[in-house]
Amino acid sequence: MDDYTQSINDAVKCLRQGGVIAYPTEAVYGLGCDPFNHDAVAQLLTIKKRSIKKGFILIASEWKQVEPLTEPIDPKALARVFDTWPGPFTWTFPASKEAPHWITGQHSTIAIRVTAHPLAKLLCQRFAGPLISSSANQEGGPPIRDVKILRLVFGNKIDKILEGPLGPTHRPTPIRDAITGEILRL
Repeated sequence: MDDYTQSINDAVKCLRQGGVIAYPTEAVYGLGCDPFNHDAVAQLLTIKKRSIKKGFILIASEWKQVEPLTEPIDPKALARVFDTWPGPFTWTFPASKEAPHWITGQHSTIAIRVTAHPLAKLLCQRFAGPLISSSANQEGGPPIRDVKILRLVFGNKIDKILEGPLGPTHRPTPIRDAITGEILRL
């Protein structure tokens, strides 16, 4: 990870200044920003041509970064979630009052993944908090796995690209309900 130290530091600085970045994830390049910066989220919505009603996924390096954004759930259900983390699994939790409405959208839940991707995890650690993780695509388009295409599509619209290898998964992560275990997206 030493090869990426400066790039990650630059990305963290950009995030703290309200920027929108692209970064590698378990499956595809993600677009993200500080989830608590309303202006940054509004910019991301504009870039993606996405409705605020849909909500966003948050990634974190560890559960404690996102736990305050969730309401408590049954310990057995939480254990099932923890069995899949860190890893390429996104779970929806009942959202707490701490979760911004521009993250949850029209939902009463919040989607969270504790990432195993080394660069995404380090990015969250250095940022000291969760990040929005939305597939690098415009609404309805295919997710981007190639940095050259990423530059063509988003190069002049985003503030920073953190280049790095993608994870071994070739599809966006599945989304499941943390309480019921129901699969919401494969």
